[in-house]
Amino acid sequence: MNPKFNHHKFVVRKQILSLVGAKIDIFDMNEKPILFSKMKAFKLKEDIRIYGDETMQECLISIQARSVIDFSATFDVVDVETGSKIGSLRRKGVKSIFKDEWAILNSSESEIGLVKEDKVLLALLRRFLTNLIPQHYNVEMNGITVAEFKQNFNPFVQKLKLDFSADHNDKLDRRLGLAAAVLLIAVEGKQG
Repeated sequence: MNPKFNHHKFVVRKQILSLVGAKIDIFDMNEKPILFSKMKAFKLKEDIRIYGDETMQECLISIQARSVIDFSATFDVVDVETGSKIGSLRRKGVKSIFKDEWAILNSSESEIGLVKEDKVLLALLRRFLTNLIPQHYNVEMNGITVAEFKQNFNPFVQKLKLDFSADHNDKLDRRLGLAAAVLLIAVEGKQG
């Protein structure tokens, strides 16, 4: 696995001015850019790539929706270098009306974890009153929190701070965790 995925802390930030498709930069904990992501524009199904270089020539991860429009969309996460499926992320349709929730699936389609927005009340306030309340997500595996994703308060720039420090035994593949964060910004971010 590429060493760029071996960090415990990342910052994921959507570029403000992107003319075609969403561009998302991934930084290490010192806010040095290490990975770059782009959602292809004008596609019927979401197609997001994570690159190892700023020129976006070295594609490392592919995140693709299985269907065009799906309330409980599933996104396959593939290691482009090996062609092997790392796992999938499935949006929990009805539950996500009230608060964002995504299932983390392994390569065999078994659910191994969840990415859940913090509190229902705060999620409802975000959806129906104001998007000025920062989001907070817990990433759980077997009921144990292995990571946290925290949004910074900034109404203009979507930015998540990722902390995998609680994942002492590396239960969650960082590539799958980063794919989840990119989806939260690219897909959930369109709802606001």
